[in-house]
Parts: sequence; structure tokens; C-alpha cells
Amino acid sequence: MNRALQWKLIAGFILVFVAGGITGAFFGGVYAQHHFFRLHHPQLIGSRMKERLRDELNLTPEQVAKISPIIDKTAMQLRDIRRETARRVHETIADAHRQMAVNLTDEQRQKLQQIEERHRRWRHHRLHEPPAESASPTP
Repeated sequence: MNRALQWKLIAGFILVFVAGGITGAFFGGVYAQHHFFRLHHPQLIGSRMKERLRDELNLTPEQVAKISPIIDKTAMQLRDIRRETARRVHETIADAHRQMAVNLTDEQRQKLQQIEERHRRWRHHRLHEPPAESASPTP
């Protein structure tokens, strides 16, 4: 086997290896997005609970129909708990920022307000809810 053919074979193996890596990364990313992001949407908790119970308990369609209102009620309660907890966390952080603001310079207060605004925009985008009223850290 001549030198040129050896280099072509090596280059071909490297190309196949790289293509396999890229393909694996792509499909791994798609799987991770599906597994980690789709499964953690609070809006889907009721349907996920129904699917899981149906599969693990081998429920009949009649049983699923009978327990659906219970699961729907539970999902609504969990959603309310999540919202209340998020509201309390936001209030606690806003209160801490107000308390800290008295010890900050004007420039630092402005930066703190920018941090709050960035968080407010992220929260609005992430949760699709109207941004909370500004809790400006004024002394």
C-alpha cells in the first residue's frame, strides 16, 4: 500500500469519527432538550401524572376518567403552590434589595436596579406572565 492511500484511509477514518461525534452530539442535544425541558413544564404536570399512573397501575380508560378530576385538582393546587412560593421568593429578594440599598452608593443602586430589571425580563419571558411592579431599592 502506498503512502498516498494510507493518508486517504486515515483521513477517511478521521472524517467518519468526526461525523459520528457531530451526529451523536446533535441527537444527544435533542434528547436532552426533550427530556429535561419538556418534562419540567409545570403546565404539563397533570397530564404527566395521568400518563404515569395509567402506565404503572395499568388503569382502564374508565378508571382514568374517574381519577382525572382528582389529578386535575391536584395539578391546580400544585400550580398555585408554585406561584405562591415564587411570589414569596420574589418579595423576600426585593425586601433584601431595599434593605441593602441604604448601604450602597448611587452607582451601586443603579447597578442593582439593572440586575432587578434583567431578572424581571427573564421572569417575564420564562413564565409568560406580566412583569411584577418595580421594587426599586431606594433608601
